[in-house]
Amino acid sequence: MAVYMVERDLKGISLDQLAAAQKRAIETGKDLTARGKPVRYIRSMFVPGEARCMCLFEAPGPEHVRELNETARLPFSRIVEALDLTP
Repeated sequence: MAVYMVERDLKGISLDQLAAAQKRAIETGKDLTARGKPVRYIRSMFVPGEARCMCLFEAPGPEHVRELNETARLPFSRIVEALDLTP
């Protein structure tokens, strides 16, 4: 499966809200996968000084990633295919 990066602008978000959003992404991914739409949250990087967040997801296509974020009511500015180079 491919990896997709979701970019978010999260001005004014608290750490508790950020943690809750991460939990929604994980749970929504599990729910969609159980319903035959495989998508998995991998991890996020948050840049507090810019209120920007980049989240990685694994899915067969960007439409699954979009559905996860829309279902979980998580704001995003774009979804792009990416390469996860973590060793």
